[in-house]
Amino acid sequence: MYSNINLTKQKAHNIRETILRSLTEAGSGHLGGSIDLADIFSVLYFNEMRYDINNPSWEDRDRLILSIGHTAPVLYASLAEAGFFPKDECMTLRKIGSRLQGHPSKDSELPGVETSAGSLGQGLGIAIGMALSAKMDEKNYRTYCVMGDGELQEGSVWEAAMAASNYRLDNLCAIIDRNRLQIDGSTENVMALEPLDEKWTSFGWNVVEIDGHDHNDIVDAFDVARATKGQPTLILANTIMGKGVKSIENDNKWHGKVPTKEQLIDFLNELEK
Repeated sequence: MYSNINLTKQKAHNIRETILRSLTEAGSGHLGGSIDLADIFSVLYFNEMRYDINNPSWEDRDRLILSIGHTAPVLYASLAEAGFFPKDECMTLRKIGSRLQGHPSKDSELPGVETSAGSLGQGLGIAIGMALSAKMDEKNYRTYCVMGDGELQEGSVWEAAMAASNYRLDNLCAIIDRNRLQIDGSTENVMALEPLDEKWTSFGWNVVEIDGHDHNDIVDAFDVARATKGQPTLILANTIMGKGVKSIENDNKWHGKVPTKEQLIDFLNELEK
């Protein structure tokens, strides 16, 4: 598929900057996971997915389900960067009356938001419903589902994984943000997930493991997913929580913490470097 790596890298930078500014303005929210997903979301919105910002409900659009709902800032920043709504609106994050709440809400009528999220472990099942609907209606849109690795400790994820392979949903691509951290520490200390690739393979998925910050890797993985027939694809994206701001990388204290206005200046300088 067409790819412009310089473009997607610049968009990822812009998305990270918007996330930092909006979370600082909000005074609360989830930073670490949001900014580590910027590279994947940049490739999704500026190289991979089909959509129409002037017709967000276009029937043949690709669907993106953000299952890890607390990383909503990366979804909002990406939608704004793509032109679904003005970027200034990102500064209303988590404010009373804003369409941009702490978790995405379908009721907000924010263009580009496909489903409400918040309860972890639900997104893959929703994505399967959309992918299966496309098969039944003979539509060619694709469905993407972004999950956190800590979220995989929910049993509902594995029930959904089994269903996806049962229905041979080759129009479904799931992405795992494998930063190996959750709010209480290491995923392997809380509830070990490895061998993660073998588990998904055993459930009938085509598994592609990548560097979740390498744009060439990300583009290639989506190409593989699109070319795979007869089974869903799982992209196991190895990432670094807080990627882009060196001083907070791999620090789970920044799972649900935001910068002060003073820290924002330092973080933006780190991002520029």
